[in-house]
Amino acid sequence: MKSIQRDIHTIDATGKAPGRIATEAVHLLIGKHKPTFTPNIDGGDNVQVLNASKMVITGKKIEQSTYYRHSGYAGGLKETPLKKVWETDPADIVRRAVSRMLPKNKQRTERMKRLAVSN
Repeated sequence: MKSIQRDIHTIDATGKAPGRIATEAVHLLIGKHKPTFTPNIDGGDNVQVLNASKMVITGKKIEQSTYYRHSGYAGGLKETPLKKVWETDPADIVRRAVSRMLPKNKQRTERMKRLAVSN
């Protein structure tokens, strides 16, 4: 069995939309850019996203977008507006976008550990 060679990729978020940054990061985290890509093996690389506070949110999304989560109990739906997340931690927007674009399987937590986002 061969060991996995992990490189470090840097993405500059200045002037880019969160979704564009996330798709690029997910592609690198999964390892689809490598000729040795195998779907059941986590062979992706490490990704650093810089300048998350300088990314651009287009249109009226800053006022209209909302993140939802559910506690699992009746009436447990919680809402967080995008504007509030942007004010507290812009890097969290990138983290949420990447997490939700990754496949929902056992490899997602390990892939998310290889993502570093800085403002």
